Amino acid sequence: MATQPHIPRFSDPRDVDEFVQKLEAFEKGEISPDAFRAFRLTRGVYGQRQEGKQMLRVKIPAGVLGKDQLDALADVADRWSRGYGHFTTRQNMQLHFLDMADAEAAMRRCDEAGLTIREACGNSVRNVTVCEEAEICGSAAFDVTPYAEGLVRYFLRHPLAATLPRKFKIAFSGCSSDCAYAAIHDLGFIAKSENGTAGFKVVVAGGLSTLPMTALVLHEFVPAPEIARVGEAILRLFDRLGNRENRHRARLKYVRKKLGDGPFVEKYLELRAEVDAEAKSELKLPDSAARVPAPPQVHEGPSPNGYLAWRASSVVDQRQDGYAAVYVRLLLGDIDSKQMRALGPILEKFGDGSARVTVDQNLLIPFVHVRSLPALFVELSTLGLAELGVRTARDVTSCPGAETCNLAVTSSRNLGRAISDRLSQQDALTLPGAKETVIKISGCPNSCGQLHIAGIGFHGAARRDGNGTTVPMYQLHLGGGVDERGATFGRQVVKLIARRAPEAVARLLALYGEDRLENEAVEAFYQRVEPKRVIAYLGALVTEPARPDEVADIGEEQGFLLHSGAGECAA
Repeated sequence: MATQPHIPRFSDPRDVDEFVQKLEAFEKGEISPDAFRAFRLTRGVYGQRQEGKQMLRVKIPAGVLGKDQLDALADVADRWSRGYGHFTTRQNMQLHFLDMADAEAAMRRCDEAGLTIREACGNSVRNVTVCEEAEICGSAAFDVTPYAEGLVRYFLRHPLAATLPRKFKIAFSGCSSDCAYAAIHDLGFIAKSENGTAGFKVVVAGGLSTLPMTALVLHEFVPAPEIARVGEAILRLFDRLGNRENRHRARLKYVRKKLGDGPFVEKYLELRAEVDAEAKSELKLPDSAARVPAPPQVHEGPSPNGYLAWRASSVVDQRQDGYAAVYVRLLLGDIDSKQMRALGPILEKFGDGSARVTVDQNLLIPFVHVRSLPALFVELSTLGLAELGVRTARDVTSCPGAETCNLAVTSSRNLGRAISDRLSQQDALTLPGAKETVIKISGCPNSCGQLHIAGIGFHGAARRDGNGTTVPMYQLHLGGGVDERGATFGRQVVKLIARRAPEAVARLLALYGEDRLENEAVEAFYQRVEPKRVIAYLGALVTEPARPDEVADIGEEQGFLLHSGAGECAA
């Protein structure tokens, strides 16, 4: 099956062949369980907390996909997973509850559509993420997508790409607002232009987890053709100096912390000179592909019921005259196989055949003629893909949590659903700040849900009450975000019983309404407000002991069981 002309192909069937060979060798006892584990992780096969079940992570570089890719993902979801897939903050799709015996078939179906699982997990160069509005935003210096694709191809199957001390993450943003969160990545590129020359501000060694660190500015400006050399030098630095003894101190940010910013930059410059002298690390841009937006599809008759609210909530104007881009809100990043199969033809009928996975777990459909918007709304509505509230407090970002992850303490996805439901009551989105507040959740402190850069963030925890009962909790973080200054990390304020967190969100929005200064933005308020004031305002949600109906996690009926397993995200 051929992919659409402008949807890049990244897969190679030889990657699947190699996986099969290694699996057979493992089953024959020719390679150890640890060796096979390290290998399969670099091929996107990740163990779940459910014994014998696997998660398959499929890379979607720059978040770009079309009908062929959606059809393939739908087939994998139906045949070998659970009927739906989960988009992540890294613009991947994760498909859970696969049997190892089905991994080859699932991989080959992905390969038919050009989708790769190579270096999707493990100690590797992970998926390269891009701001979803890169090609359409009026504030962008230029479209960074071709440069991101060029860097993807440079690092994919690179000799060092799967043998690093830990994972290595790259992001591209189109403008200084840094919508792709370059500031929390190992390597980030923020587009800018100087004297008519396209280039990038380069930032390095950022990260979240238990030691959040905003990225260091490596170059205020570097010409665009040089970014592969920058990346090569940083990768060599990480390979040579990264901690291979303690995986919990192995990310690039720990190399920076150990050396100090000045010596870190000096080491980079030394390796950059080495790379420049070799003159091999050149960026190859992809060939320009035809992008043909569909002609207008005019809806006959009056505007459909609910169209105007959807238009205001979900549609952004493009810098290309006459076209708009449409956000599709996905609850917690989930999309079922029926929706995936139906969405592909919609992309071709109303757009240019492509969609973008967003870093907030939604989809964006670009190049929709403005006259086609009512008709597109009708078709999306029939699929349940015209939900309001995209990029508001109801649009919660969450990691998979205790549903599948060995490291997770709590069911973060269930909290995400509960918060969205709570804010649907009594028209809570009319509260001041509700449309601007960013909420992110992780089931443990590792921040896969990026909680540290949310206005309101939560990470899963546990605490014993006076009777010795373990109660599921969430640590509340306030005031995180990313902008042109870099990353600001939310302050830890107080722990809350899990079942009280949705109501706490509603009260935090009310607190903003009461205590904000004139014209004070949500982000500024949550960075300013005193923790004592927050705790006092939350009142009994903080002070009252757990009731009998609160000792189970959200979505569970039985008492809370603290699970402790070996997580593979840190492997």
